[in-house]
Amino acid sequence: MANPIDTKIVNKLAEILDKNGLAELEYETENFRVSLVKSRTTATACPAPVAEPTVVAPAPQTPANSAPIAEDVDVSTLPGCVKSPMVGVVYLSSDPNSANYVKIGDTVSEGDTVCLIEAMKTFNPVKAHQGGRVTKILVESGDPVEFGEPLVVIE
Repeated sequence: MANPIDTKIVNKLAEILDKNGLAELEYETENFRVSLVKSRTTATACPAPVAEPTVVAPAPQTPANSAPIAEDVDVSTLPGCVKSPMVGVVYLSSDPNSANYVKIGDTVSEGDTVCLIEAMKTFNPVKAHQGGRVTKILVESGDPVEFGEPLVVIE
């Protein structure tokens, strides 16, 4: 029979989650594992992207519109490649009626949001790790992405 989880530990983890402004927290010992995910129910939360076939989203930029990068170059090896930090669904804007965070030709600064990844009903911003010009957008809104998958190229 499994040992019951100590609610004091769960309460302490929830306190840490709130105190540090985290969206999720995992804690694991030899005997158990706890994963806490904060719900977005406050009025100040950013609106959740909607991925429904009936909603018309802005037309995403396609690789055909991007600046030329040699076809035989693996974009994931480029220093300006922004990769997915997790498995989830990518969104290029905060909602279907908003403009994309970035488009090809935009200049971004380090730390600017380039897209969102939804994982476990939490929307996580993906930030530019360097400043520069967006030369390629390799995904479309609503695409499932894997950990480490190239999303955007900044040069």
